Amino acid sequence: MTAGGAVACAALLLPLLSAGPSATAERAPADSLQGTFAAAAAEYGVPKSVLLGVSYLQSRWDAHGGAASVTGGYGPMHLTDARTAIAEAPHHSHGAEDARGDDARPARSVVEAALPDPGELPPRLRTLERAAEVSGIDADRLRDSVAANVRGGAALLAQAQRELGGPAGADPEDWYGAVARYSGADDVATATTYADDVFDVIRTGQSRTTDSGQRVELEPDPAVSPDRTQVRRLGLRTADTGRTECPPTVACEWIPAPYEEFGAGDYGNHDQANRPASQSVDYIVVHDTEASWDTTLQLVQNPQYVSWQYSLRSSDGHIAQHVPLEDVAWHAGNWFVNAKSVGLEHEGFLVSPDAWYTEAMYRTSARLVRYLAKRYDIPLDRQHILGHDNVPGTTTATIRGMHTDPGPYWDWAHYFKLLGRPFTPSAGPDSSVVTIRPEYTRHQPLYTGCVKAGEACAPHGSGAVRLHTAPSESAPLVKDIGLRPGGQDSTTGVNDTGARASTGQQYAVAERRGDWTAIWYLGQKAWFHDPRTQPVAVGARERVLTPKDTLAEVPVYGRAYPEASAYPAGVPVQAVSPLPYKLLAGQKYVVGDRVPGEYLYATTFDTAGHKVVRGEEMYYEIQFGHRVAFVKASDVRVLS
Repeated sequence: MTAGGAVACAALLLPLLSAGPSATAERAPADSLQGTFAAAAAEYGVPKSVLLGVSYLQSRWDAHGGAASVTGGYGPMHLTDARTAIAEAPHHSHGAEDARGDDARPARSVVEAALPDPGELPPRLRTLERAAEVSGIDADRLRDSVAANVRGGAALLAQAQRELGGPAGADPEDWYGAVARYSGADDVATATTYADDVFDVIRTGQSRTTDSGQRVELEPDPAVSPDRTQVRRLGLRTADTGRTECPPTVACEWIPAPYEEFGAGDYGNHDQANRPASQSVDYIVVHDTEASWDTTLQLVQNPQYVSWQYSLRSSDGHIAQHVPLEDVAWHAGNWFVNAKSVGLEHEGFLVSPDAWYTEAMYRTSARLVRYLAKRYDIPLDRQHILGHDNVPGTTTATIRGMHTDPGPYWDWAHYFKLLGRPFTPSAGPDSSVVTIRPEYTRHQPLYTGCVKAGEACAPHGSGAVRLHTAPSESAPLVKDIGLRPGGQDSTTGVNDTGARASTGQQYAVAERRGDWTAIWYLGQKAWFHDPRTQPVAVGARERVLTPKDTLAEVPVYGRAYPEASAYPAGVPVQAVSPLPYKLLAGQKYVVGDRVPGEYLYATTFDTAGHKVVRGEEMYYEIQFGHRVAFVKASDVRVLS
């Protein structure tokens, strides 16, 4: 959990089809979800395509079993009732890492943010209350009944249309302003981007099976062309774009993090740099927060706190940039990764790990990542697009404190589909490398500790696969000696990453037995159930590495630092400290980048003394466990 340094806690989803249903499709039964949308649209005079489009952008028509989203939104229409969600949600955090992750400086840790006072919640987090007023439907029913929730959303759209003086009726082009109002955005650019996304869904059409097994279809209307000037009638502010570095397809605001000196030589909350001239930007790190939007912005503007480059708002996908891309933010808990990465914080103050994210935020996040990847030539794969939970500890002592966000419920498969890089097979089912890819909605492994330690979490789709010591569900989970130096087994805890492989991650196959596949993981064989009839992994064609023939084992590192002889006078030598794991002879791991040892020395407010130390020693990044790691190129040989 965390957020780059801030706050954090929170697969193959059934594929989205761009083609709509055929003209001969049968009329949906009235008691189906498709029929529910049709009935609510007719009742409130809202075009059915508009109602379906708005719901898709909020929830992709899922009900999430009545669970609230990360911002307290309920049901397919994401009607927000953050007061109730806050009252019902457990508040817990995980991890005590140093956000900077730099041994040369005192630790800068993340503090747990307080939940907001329910009385101070903005209107965008209280739309269920408004829906109850305009529809006359009881608030409990709006939360718990899918049909009531859809009706409540339709009532809100109809009310917005009336307030804007727009005509009722079935022409979706007349509803652009009402759709923009539904977003809850307080600025013109975000409301416009949200409405544009809804009408893009209407133009292209969508079809999918929801988490409750309902098939919902929105026929494409490629000719729809709404009047985008309607948004001017909303009376919204114009956000300050300032020094933002964002693609034109998102709404981006400049809310800078401070670079200030305070105390006895201390300063915050990031380091000024000159990337990519000084160092390449190789990673994008996905975090989620444990604070409200307002609290998140207050934290990142505190010079004594930590920092990240971007924050993303869940309800409407709005983006705020805080740190210029050329500078180094303190967010990942690993200084080597911080110096070469961009950190994205995704809003979520409700820390129940089974809370969910809106499609609006997934989409704007994916657009931002595509933009950053193109700008810095970052490959769109899971060794470069990391979750905070994939960033390694820097030393043995830091492993246990590393954060675990965005966790097993982040939908990596859907995210990468939006990135334009879906996880598809590149080799046959008997390949020597696999890409983890369970079907998100149907894959619901048991997790515990969402509310209380040891108690089962509510069933929920997951992109993570659990790993055993033998090909049996009753076999113990594999051990992570970094997390548990005493050698205890890993657990089903939602924050326990010790026996977990995540969607998109790639591993070398160690063995196969019937419906079980073993991969090399943390220096051992790790088994997962992988039946041919419902596989959770697909074949991949990737390079792997193994120890050189003369070596029985090689050390594994959490950072790729230079050799001692590379450091100039005045720059303290940083220890090349191995982690407690070993890569043993005969084992293989998928290869990522080949990189030189690098260290950014930046311990003073005056940047004149900052230096990038670059050594001769080369390293390979590997997918070693749930987290990535590094090995010295001189210790291994690479195999095709």
